[in-house]
Amino acid sequence: MPVLYFADAGEAADLAAFLGRLLHYDKAAAVRLQAQSGGQALAVFGRPPSFEVLAIRAARLLKPYENGIDDALDVTVSAGELLDSVDESGATAGVPAAVTGPPWAGVLPPRGGWRRVEGFPTADELRGLVKTAVGEFRARVEELASEARTRAALDRIGRDIWSREIIVEGGTGVPVRVAHAAVSLGFLRGPSVDLLAAGTWLRLRTAYGSVAVRRDATAGLGGLGVMPA
Repeated sequence: MPVLYFADAGEAADLAAFLGRLLHYDKAAAVRLQAQSGGQALAVFGRPPSFEVLAIRAARLLKPYENGIDDALDVTVSAGELLDSVDESGATAGVPAAVTGPPWAGVLPPRGGWRRVEGFPTADELRGLVKTAVGEFRARVEELASEARTRAALDRIGRDIWSREIIVEGGTGVPVRVAHAAVSLGFLRGPSVDLLAAGTWLRLRTAYGSVAVRRDATAGLGGLGVMPA
């Protein structure tokens, strides 16, 4: 089993927290791991189904992953098995056996070519936006009679609220669910946030992780309602 050696215990703990959040939304979650040969950074990709976005968490490595393997690491594994292998005190994790990857794992954002989009709201503004949206969701659910609170009804409310766009300069629209995902996954904790664009991809980036979505797939993001977390 290849072993990952993290830069410190904090990196291991942050990865464990991220995996735990993914598993909260999907007990059978898979993640794709990538590390360049000789590199000292691990990229972990996951897709919480409630949000239909791609979540990305990077972890600093003390040294390149090793087990007599020199090639780049690129494998899709069980998030639960990876979480079980994380040793926070030792700042290590074993790479579990590969699993059959879900369709999303074959379509990842580009590594380069990103440009910053100007005029995106601040982190405080985004947190306020999400708080207001969650409040609206709950209020509209409370207005329904108990027998009318079906999954279909909740989904309709969710589609209306979370598919709304955050409009920035140049007409770039970002679904509110992207900011909601960033808050729910623990990414939107710090004071800084950027919106980046590369081709058809948009990426909300913070110091704790990123949430990416394809612009040509934005219309389909309202397919599932999102319950406030």
